[in-house]
Amino acid sequence: MGIILSNHLAFWEKFATIELMKKKFSHKIFSYTAIFEPDEKEGGFTVTIPSLPGCISEGDTFEEALRNIKEAASLYIEVMQEKKREIPQEEKGVVIAPIEVTA
Repeated sequence: MGIILSNHLAFWEKFATIELMKKKFSHKIFSYTAIFEPDEKEGGFTVTIPSLPGCISEGDTFEEALRNIKEAASLYIEVMQEKKREIPQEEKGVVIAPIEVTA
């Protein structure tokens, strides 16, 4: 009986692993441009993703701001999926560069 139970558990363990593997591959990866603006007075950074209107976060360090905006974007997309709305896509080839202008 111990062998049958052991085989039965092994089957379910493999089944659960396969199911988890299926779920891992069902997620789509989205790429967005995040704009990090340093806060001169308070320190830290404010971060926005222009392609996701209203998606904004902040952090005391660049690393914290990066983690926070990734979480905010993930939650934003999750809500869009739950509401069955189209998830905004960012056009490829976006380039952000500083420029100087004389007036």
